[in-house]
Amino acid sequence: MATFDLIMPKMGESVAEATIIKWTKNEGDSIKLDETVLEIATDKVDSEIPSPFEGKLLKRLFKEGDVVQVGTVIAQIGNEAGSVADVVASAKPSTEPQKNTAPAQEKIATNATNNNYANSDKFYSPLVKSIAKEEGISLSELDTIKGTGQEGRVTKADILNYVANRAKGTQTVVAQTAQNQQPQTTSTATTTIAAGENTVIVNRPAVSVGAGDEIIEMDRMRKLIADHMVMSKHVSPHVTSFVEADVTGLVQWREKIKKEFEKKEGEKLTFTPLFIEAVAKAIKDYPLINSSIDQTQTKIIKRKNINIGMAAALPSGNLIVPVIKNADEKNLLGITKAVNDLASRARANKLAPDEIQGGTFTLTNVGNFGNVMGTPIINQPQVAILAVGTIKKKPAVIETPQGDVIGIRHFMFLSLSYDHRIVDGSLGGSFLRRVADYLEQFDIKRTL
Repeated sequence: MATFDLIMPKMGESVAEATIIKWTKNEGDSIKLDETVLEIATDKVDSEIPSPFEGKLLKRLFKEGDVVQVGTVIAQIGNEAGSVADVVASAKPSTEPQKNTAPAQEKIATNATNNNYANSDKFYSPLVKSIAKEEGISLSELDTIKGTGQEGRVTKADILNYVANRAKGTQTVVAQTAQNQQPQTTSTATTTIAAGENTVIVNRPAVSVGAGDEIIEMDRMRKLIADHMVMSKHVSPHVTSFVEADVTGLVQWREKIKKEFEKKEGEKLTFTPLFIEAVAKAIKDYPLINSSIDQTQTKIIKRKNINIGMAAALPSGNLIVPVIKNADEKNLLGITKAVNDLASRARANKLAPDEIQGGTFTLTNVGNFGNVMGTPIINQPQVAILAVGTIKKKPAVIETPQGDVIGIRHFMFLSLSYDHRIVDGSLGGSFLRRVADYLEQFDIKRTL
């Protein structure tokens, strides 16, 4: 009888591939309609793929850990009488990578053409092997490519980025240890950081393990976060500015209105939507803060849309940044609904890939952990990130028509980390001050 092809679904405009984390069904298992067949991962989001067909799993076409292109057949399903008629070929790249092999590489290319890469200790997907063969990359050269996939696996993006840099003949810069560093008795490992057209290899210190030490394997998300943070510090010269804001009016307004807001709108009003509203207004005043630098590092891309990411801590201890698209076009209720929905689904691991992409500016609330301020790392390829600290009561001098008096006020610190390649102290400081002004000048007579 007829069989059904289970396709790797489209998970977002900019998502081209996904990694199979786990098959929840074995070949021969019965599958109900909408029952989960496998779990996949793309960037920071894990997803379950349900079956739109009821029957039996006849054939799994990829293994756990394989990186699969969107639109590729990953399994075939039929009833007990069904059979698999055709064997589905491995995924092919959607476009052929541009060849630009220098004459000096012709001999290497010839040798690589006949290399099936079977002698490597590393796993490479058929797609990666195909690109390597077409580009004349030898096995030894392929083994040197830093992978960003699961467990350090080389993905399509990794090898195409390597091919592009290789064709341009970019140089590799090796960071040497300081001359006065004491020689180590054990060997050091290296980390390769890709940044635009440059590749930097940095020596990492050897780490000994003592008796009683616990070794914890990083999960996939923590590895991605670690790589992203190291890359960001390498790419952007970070500068952080601070301001202290008197947010007494905002605090008093929220305290007065929050019960009515929840009763009327069915949403809890936290401080985060109020911060995002102020940030969106300030970005309209200083649009260059809503930018990116292209890979040539010679052009500034000033973003039209204001898409604000909000860093959210997960129960696992990892971090994810869902994005509120076009935040400047939403009223306070719209921002509040978006914040509550994204935060709730982030904690339940139910975010779609598109919902963590496309951010142009990021807000992180370190005050949630009782911190008064922080120096956040820029979320590439953005050029700035704002941290808001906890709100604390303090005695302060208050100017009145009758003279200065001392009163109890609510204060908080705001800290902005920005990319000094295009954001100078004047722009960064002025933008940060404007956010504080919007918070300080909050209309306490505002109605819902």
